[in-house]
Amino acid sequence: MGDLLLVRHGETEWSVSGQHTSWTDLPLTGHGEEQAKSLAPLLSGRTFASVLSSPLGRAIRTAELAGLSGVSPCDDLHEWDYGGYEGVTTVDIHRNRPDWYLWTDGVPPGPEGHPGESPAEVGARADRVLARVDAALPDGDVVLVAHAHFLRVLTARRLGLVPADGRLFQLATGTVSRLSTEHGRPVVAEWNTRP
Repeated sequence: MGDLLLVRHGETEWSVSGQHTSWTDLPLTGHGEEQAKSLAPLLSGRTFASVLSSPLGRAIRTAELAGLSGVSPCDDLHEWDYGGYEGVTTVDIHRNRPDWYLWTDGVPPGPEGHPGESPAEVGARADRVLARVDAALPDGDVVLVAHAHFLRVLTARRLGLVPADGRLFQLATGTVSRLSTEHGRPVVAEWNTRP
C-alpha cells in the first residue's frame, strides 16, 4: 500500500498578498518556480501509481518543475470556489464582516459560473478524489498537486474528520505533505515539508 503525497503549488502574487485565489489562474512568481524546483528531491526515488493535478496552470507548472511526469489533470482538485470573495483578502472581508470565518461562514455568490462553495461541497469533491486515490494506492504512492484550502479539506476527509476540520491543517506554498497509515488507519506522516 502506497502513501498519499500532497503538493501545494508554489507561490503566486496573490498567495503573497493573501488574496483568495480559486479560478483566477495566476502564474507562479519567480520564487514560486524556485519552490517548485526544490521539491524534486522530495519526490524522486518513488514509484507513483498515479499523479493528479488541479487543471490550473500554477499547479500544473509546479508538477512540471518538481519533476513529476505522467500528470493527469483532475477537475475535482480545483481550489475552493470563493465566489464573491475571489481576489479579496481576509483583512478586507473583516472590514464588513469582522467575525467572518471561511470554515464556518462560507462565501457569497460570485459572477456567473462561480456560486461559491460550502465546506460540505468542497468535501464532496475531496471524497471523489479520495475514491480515485484508494483505487491506485495498492500499486504505489499517489501524488496530488493542488491548492491549500482544497488539500486541507481533503486531509480532514482522509482522517475521517468533517470538511470544516481542514482549518486544523495550515499548508504553506511549495511544500510536500504525506498521509500514510499506521495499524491500517490514516495518519499524517509529514506536513509542510521543504528540502
